[in-house]
Amino acid sequence: MFNLKNDIRSISYVKSHAAEIIRQVEDNKNPFVITQNGEAKAVIIDVESYQKLIDAVNLMKVISIGDQEIVAGKVVSHDEVKNQINKLLG
Repeated sequence: MFNLKNDIRSISYVKSHAAEIIRQVEDNKNPFVITQNGEAKAVIIDVESYQKLIDAVNLMKVISIGDQEIVAGKVVSHDEVKNQINKLLG
């Protein structure tokens, strides 16, 4: 779980404690927010969590495309698909 007190640090802190921060991100799987001039500017996240995030975004894109095709009437019934497969397989 993201912890405001422990998981937000300034860029100057990050520069002097990079190894510690990476170890913390890897161990806790919590993202780490980096601030510059008091504003959030970047996030450090472990590779596994990043991959899961990318996979989730890609799945949402596929679902969105499917929804758009349903609305546009670009659908094929289950029976039509079975018939087409049977024709291909002979």
